[in-house]
Amino acid sequence: MPTDSNHARLLAARAAHWERTRRMTLVLLVLWLLTCFGTIFFARELSHLSVFGWPLSFYMAAQGASLVSLAVIAFYAWRMRVLDRRHLDLPGSNREDA
Repeated sequence: MPTDSNHARLLAARAAHWERTRRMTLVLLVLWLLTCFGTIFFARELSHLSVFGWPLSFYMAAQGASLVSLAVIAFYAWRMRVLDRRHLDLPGSNREDA
């Protein structure tokens, strides 16, 4: 049976883990939204710039937004693995609880 101080420490660690997870998720969702929506909203302004001979708006719609989405997913999976391992390695945390 965990003591009250260990239990309080565990609850504080869980709250910190959840706060980090929510903050990271929010930042990545905003990045994804800006990439997908921004490409469409600013298509006329972006068409004056070119990448490999294609207008930037076309390139971002065809390739860039998909690549950014894949990068967001890969970063989320990697970072969540790091955060979860760090949380599970805390003293007093029970691996069956997590």
